Amino acid sequence: MRSRTATALTAVTVIAATLFAACSSDGGSSGPDSTPGATTIDSVATTAGGTSPGSGQVGDVVAGEAFPEDRCAANQAAGKITYLTGFDFAATASIVDILVAQEKGYYEDMCLDVEVTPSFSTANYPLVAENDAQFASGGSFSEVVQFSAANDAQLVVLAVEGPTAIDSLIVKPGTAAELTDLAGTTIGVKGKLPPSVAAMLAQAGLVEGTDFDTVLLDGFDPVQHIAIPSIVGFPGYKSNEPGQLERAGIEFDLFDPIDYDIPGSFGVIYTNQQFVDEHPSAVQDFVRATMLGLADAIADPEAAATIAVDRINAGGNPNFLSPEGETYRWTTDAALISGLTPSGTGYGVPQSGALQDELDTYAGVGLFGDAGAPNADAYLGDVVIASIYGTDAKVIWPS
Repeated sequence: MRSRTATALTAVTVIAATLFAACSSDGGSSGPDSTPGATTIDSVATTAGGTSPGSGQVGDVVAGEAFPEDRCAANQAAGKITYLTGFDFAATASIVDILVAQEKGYYEDMCLDVEVTPSFSTANYPLVAENDAQFASGGSFSEVVQFSAANDAQLVVLAVEGPTAIDSLIVKPGTAAELTDLAGTTIGVKGKLPPSVAAMLAQAGLVEGTDFDTVLLDGFDPVQHIAIPSIVGFPGYKSNEPGQLERAGIEFDLFDPIDYDIPGSFGVIYTNQQFVDEHPSAVQDFVRATMLGLADAIADPEAAATIAVDRINAGGNPNFLSPEGETYRWTTDAALISGLTPSGTGYGVPQSGALQDELDTYAGVGLFGDAGAPNADAYLGDVVIASIYGTDAKVIWPS
């Protein structure tokens, strides 16, 4: 458990320090994992830079050299590419990197016409499955797999930026020193318990409906929720609700699944098999541009958050997001991504074993019903993202 009593400014400062320390130690000399597991992508080569055999080869992307004309033409043939965000234009993984890449013209450099549309992760899956949109942000790897497996959808996960669960359990201060102290209590939920939190509680011997109860909460305001007398606490994103409570000067305690070795993921980017088959170089270069945007966003979190806030305000801010909240959100996300990405591996490269552990763990709390845990490799297109990094774990980029 982590006690959270600091002000918002102090919290952001601490996280920023973590981020910059992590960034300074990043850049190992070895390249990204070059031996991904089985993948649904057969039409993109694994060579760095990436030729794209299948429907016709196009030129490689070579660092420092001109972008090949035939590759440009192949990417333009993909037409308008729609990217659906996971939550408005929030400054979070698999959204802010897209906004930075678009703002800096990285998609144009790859001859891609990308339109970014605000959406919500749970609304995105059927649209991408039908190729009505080509790429989208997913809440987690397990969330993408759950939809794909249940609906026989051919979704292909290309990047997993956050190699940990983003959820946490926020409780009133002094009510629980250990997870087992939550026995006999009631936890508020927005829909249902996130699987990472459910798995954390189950590991402590606490099963929903037997050892504790849950009750639906109204709205999304953690300041109101923590004041409800009948609940002990509620789940929330580490990058959101804690910051809101700190800025309001409200004390709380936090149980983080990462402290209990519960696997998870956030900041997932995926597409569909049809688009992969028809436009393999466009898929690869979309990921290339996005990962360069991610690297820039991690290097300068404040500038990245500003890009997101500007886009939020331009859209009328229907979800009432604040500059302070978005700065906290991205600083937190960026610290997690930078600090937890394996040394010598490019940002966003899926780690097959860890993702299988996520599916296995969440299957244990009923996420996949009686079907059991799916095979993680069946949903990974990790060969694409591995091929856009050089041996220095930096994005291969033309002149």
